[in-house]
Amino acid sequence: MNPALPDRLVLYDGVCGFCNASVQWLVAHDRAGRLRYAPLQGSTAAALRARLPEIPSDIDTIVFIEGGEVLLRSRAAFRIVRQLPAPWGWLGATAVLPTFLTDAGYRLVAAVRYRIWGRLAACRVPAAHEQELFLP
Repeated sequence: MNPALPDRLVLYDGVCGFCNASVQWLVAHDRAGRLRYAPLQGSTAAALRARLPEIPSDIDTIVFIEGGEVLLRSRAAFRIVRQLPAPWGWLGATAVLPTFLTDAGYRLVAAVRYRIWGRLAACRVPAAHEQELFLP
């Protein structure tokens, strides 16, 4: 059974302290509730990988799926923040920077994220008021 694909889905490392803090920040600032979230370690991501082979199997890459388009790393981050209201959405304008530079910065943060922000024992369980935003 394939899960229905939400219009805007963020796939993130569910045990990364930085990634979880980032998702919590997005939930707090996405007042319109445009974004949905699923951990890369979950069943939703596994099912989507079978349908969308461009989704990497590793958990070092944030993935944003919008309208069937798969974006990775910095391109995903830029498109995600564009979903937010001003002034946060304006950060998406940084997408004009060269991808080789922004992805290099992304890879640097990804390489040290566990050392700086820690690793959770398990994927976080959403609060009751957030459950509709999260997929397994």
